[in-house]
Amino acid sequence: MDGAYIASFDIALNKSFTSASLKMSTEKLGTLSQPGESLYGIQFTNAGKIVVFGGGEPLTVNEKIVGAIGVSGGSAAEDTFLAAYGKDIFKEVLACL
Repeated sequence: MDGAYIASFDIALNKSFTSASLKMSTEKLGTLSQPGESLYGIQFTNAGKIVVFGGGEPLTVNEKIVGAIGVSGGSAAEDTFLAAYGKDIFKEVLACL
């Protein structure tokens, strides 16, 4: 994205890694990683590759993880929206096959 930070590339990659490896959106993980919640501190595992804010979505086929989307460069709300949109488009394309 024009004007995005160079770091956004690695953040997007880590969002996709997080979603694929933990089988959930990074937005959902953000809730589960808050103090007092079951996954508190998880962002300090996996050599710092775990992202706990929106923009990552797992992609599934027949309820199996086949990949993930990671979006970074905008606000957390924009990244979350675009990743969810990408996931929806992926589902629509699969439905046409």
